[in-house]
Amino acid sequence: MKYLAHYSEPLKARISELLSRDQLGDYLLEKYPEVHKYSTDKALRQYVFELKNRYLKKSNPISKVVYDPKLHVIKNALGTHSFVSRVQGQKLKAKNEIRISTLFKRVPEPFLAMISVHELAHIKEKEHNKAFYSLCEYMLPNYHQLEFDVRVYLTQVEERQDIYSR
Repeated sequence: MKYLAHYSEPLKARISELLSRDQLGDYLLEKYPEVHKYSTDKALRQYVFELKNRYLKKSNPISKVVYDPKLHVIKNALGTHSFVSRVQGQKLKAKNEIRISTLFKRVPEPFLAMISVHELAHIKEKEHNKAFYSLCEYMLPNYHQLEFDVRVYLTQVEERQDIYSR
């Protein structure tokens, strides 16, 4: 249960118990029964831009938002935020790109919101520090619960099967 390594022992024991009884998938399906409708890069881009425009209007622009099939396998990450600076004439131009693992194409919308908010927060805060998590909570008040639930989902996917790909 590598995704839950930093959580308390009683919490990990509860998840382990649900997993061993083959009830973890049912727990998640009861809590999050439906998958989102943002399954294309174009729909994902629009979804992320709506979040950005709602919460980070004055932040740097985003040049690209896509699903990336290589993320989970190669970088062991669920999403990435790239920041590239280029000199163009007398100006320094910044390019922000957000890539989200294709694992998030068929998950509940709150899971997509959590990973999107996480990557958007990196536009303002590069490090995972207190300011970063405060920004995540500002954009998504139940951010920490959703992050935990995504970790539970990843445990389900790794140990048994993806319950949302049926």
